Amino acid sequence: MFPLWKAVLSESVLGYISWSLYHALPPMIYYFPLQTLALTGIEVFAVAFFSPIFLTIGPFWRLANNEYVLAFLRLTMVGSLASYHAPNASIRLLILAAGVSSSLLVQTVTWWSGNSLQRFIRIWGFMLGKIMLLVLRIWYTSLNPVWSSQVANSVILTIGFIAAVEQIHSGGDKRKQETNKTGNVIRETASHPHWFLSGIAFGSLMFLTLWIFGEVSLISRWAVSGHPHTGPDPNPYGGTVLLGLAQGLMLSFWSWSSIISFALFLIGLASSAGLLYLHTWSAAVAGNILGVFTMCVWPQLAGRFVSCPHPGKAMSTAMFAYVLELFFCVWCTAYKFVPGGVYIRESSHLLLGFIMLCIGIEFLTGPKKDLSSVFEVKSNQKPFFKRSKNYIKLLLWLLVGVGLLGLGLRYKTYQKKLGQGVPKRDFSAMIWPFRFGYDNEGWSNLEGSANLLNQTGADFITIIESDASKPFIGNHDPTMWLGERLGFYTDFGPSTRDHTWGIMALSRYPIVKSTHHLLPSPEGEIAPAISLTVNFTGKLVDFVVAHFGNEEEDLDRKLQAIAVSNLLKTSSKQVVFLGYITSAPGSRDYTELIKNGNVKDIDSTDRDRWCSYIMYRGVIRLGYARISHAGLSDSEVQMAKFRIPDHVDSYVDNDRIVTDPSQVPEDIHFNPRFGSYKDGHNYVPIHHFHMSTPKYFKRTN
Repeated sequence: MFPLWKAVLSESVLGYISWSLYHALPPMIYYFPLQTLALTGIEVFAVAFFSPIFLTIGPFWRLANNEYVLAFLRLTMVGSLASYHAPNASIRLLILAAGVSSSLLVQTVTWWSGNSLQRFIRIWGFMLGKIMLLVLRIWYTSLNPVWSSQVANSVILTIGFIAAVEQIHSGGDKRKQETNKTGNVIRETASHPHWFLSGIAFGSLMFLTLWIFGEVSLISRWAVSGHPHTGPDPNPYGGTVLLGLAQGLMLSFWSWSSIISFALFLIGLASSAGLLYLHTWSAAVAGNILGVFTMCVWPQLAGRFVSCPHPGKAMSTAMFAYVLELFFCVWCTAYKFVPGGVYIRESSHLLLGFIMLCIGIEFLTGPKKDLSSVFEVKSNQKPFFKRSKNYIKLLLWLLVGVGLLGLGLRYKTYQKKLGQGVPKRDFSAMIWPFRFGYDNEGWSNLEGSANLLNQTGADFITIIESDASKPFIGNHDPTMWLGERLGFYTDFGPSTRDHTWGIMALSRYPIVKSTHHLLPSPEGEIAPAISLTVNFTGKLVDFVVAHFGNEEEDLDRKLQAIAVSNLLKTSSKQVVFLGYITSAPGSRDYTELIKNGNVKDIDSTDRDRWCSYIMYRGVIRLGYARISHAGLSDSEVQMAKFRIPDHVDSYVDNDRIVTDPSQVPEDIHFNPRFGSYKDGHNYVPIHHFHMSTPKYFKRTN
């Protein structure tokens, strides 16, 4: 017999690949409407999740059970990882969709065919593949290495092919004739006839695992608040999430009475409510408990699921629930750009409640057995099951240990980078609409973003559209990634459960305090803002950063301008505003900020602006620059340099504009790596100064 430890390891690798494909397709679909802020028709590629519906047809089921066809599907699933090397987003989307379809066909056939031990190991391999995904994301600072590094992609692709070939040649894909008929597939298991309810519950469980536990930092981002009481930082406290998920899987090996099962469900239900409505540490503890519950019910619900007598119907129903909940999640935040969005805006509580209800109904009905009990009904392979469980537990805790080691090393490295800012009177601030770290070709490009930010030399950075923790954007954490890469202090901004598109702050110097704000948004998308105080080695400067609503939402922008002007008015005497306000210079909202917020525009002569603005009070302006995006985003970088005066009540601001850098001291020059002064737009695909910048400011003699 094929060594059990090899089978467990191979199926775990293949499970990781399946999860990676399921994670990758929604962001790839979302990339296209992101360009137009409207549905594009590309959303139809979500039908890739419905491929199991073909298995409801007898001839298709028999065809998919053919060992050569199944081998082809396995290799197609693994080969679709090569989509990372595709020349453009459209081809990558096509290959990903093919990979998802193949993976679900393989999953359905192999979970319902073969002997009990094979099926047991395959299902556990899928669950361990999820843990493997989380561990690898820890080592790649929340990114999945297969989608973030060409080298890692090639290595994982090779390992995936080895695992697939091992399963093909081991006999794992060979099945005797009696297992080719769906009526005989479940003879060794206790039949569970309610395929519809079981499918809905399993699909909901899969989505819950993707949505909230797609990465170990997500719980922290649901619970986050302002400084100094931010709640648990994702590094190192993401380790508690990983431990909770692993402990949940360990608990699943136990058998429970109906009373204990009901108590477990009530705990899970209460923890889901706590994650939604509590704050900081309390919310994080609730999230960890929800993680224990989620993985605790995985084997039991999976066992019931594969006991259904109609594999094609059961898996199709599960994927219908999964995709429906995924789209509902999109509608909760992107409600302004989708039909019917107004009716379900900010309704994550309804989604989470529905998911917990579906899971609860299935969990509380039927026999209370673990996964091995389901398969051991008529099995004479109990010694092999026992050995398999031991290998499963060993691999689980090996993965957890590797994950905790990765968090520990990252934390140690990050702490060494922090606090390295030198005492200075001058500082630079920048704003950049980031678009979740995806470049104009549809690739996640945090590496390019970090290089750009580092080259600007900015001391304080605010990034708009930064919350990529949503499942349709990628389930990763650009704030944490950039903070650790650059060695900056971070503020995530409003919680991901607040349904904003996100706004982050990065600071070379410590953030003393901050407050997160949800600006008035009665009609459009929720507008986020942060007010912060940064300690520039003994000198405190306030910052207000904000992302207003769209141009079409006139009432929203009016109310948001009033709210932000009040924040500016109540800030200290020294404050810098960095905002995306979708209004022209001199407009109503611009005037509201300038007059009632009591701030000055960094360059009131620059009339060719629409979105990004920099304003200030109580500091001396030194320079202003606009840097082209070069395809890294759809928006330029704006940055300014300031000096903190010795006496805030008696200083003179610079009032004269010069474009010749030789007229000002060299230490306030912008990085010459971006070229020199340039009028008009820069259309060359490199980061370059443009729009009549850089400009420097001097005092009139």
